[in-house]
Amino acid sequence: MAQIVQIRALEQSDLTALLAMVVALTKHHGDEARLTPESLARDFFGPVAWYHGQVAVRGPQVVGYAATLPLGRLGDGARGLELHHLFVEPTARHQGVGRQLVRAVETLGRNLGCTYVMIGTHPDNHAAQGYYQHLGYAPHASLAKRFSKRMDIAP
Repeated sequence: MAQIVQIRALEQSDLTALLAMVVALTKHHGDEARLTPESLARDFFGPVAWYHGQVAVRGPQVVGYAATLPLGRLGDGARGLELHHLFVEPTARHQGVGRQLVRAVETLGRNLGCTYVMIGTHPDNHAAQGYYQHLGYAPHASLAKRFSKRMDIAP
């Protein structure tokens, strides 16, 4: 029988495990991770914490994480969270850990006064899309075009 998994807020002592899981998720999506232990510490625990983190812990081992970012619809006066990353170690998959992490994100959102959680997937990631729909999330149609500009390039 699998050991019970506890979901809790990310702690600084979790950053080494988090780094390895972010690298694994990034590699899974065919990208190269460029983050560092320092950038993780800055983004989760710096003066302006950019992300909220929840971790799944089994005994002393971190076996999954969820990372969220704040969202908002100013005109509606609505706060939200974007579930930016969700990852569960292969040995802990199909045991409800992902579901527990998503529920922890929803609880965090409610505690922060959010009225919605937004999740994005790659258009071809039908397994993830089906999973989120199974958890009660509906597809969100958007006609908006997004634009970006690199800030490390002089204007």
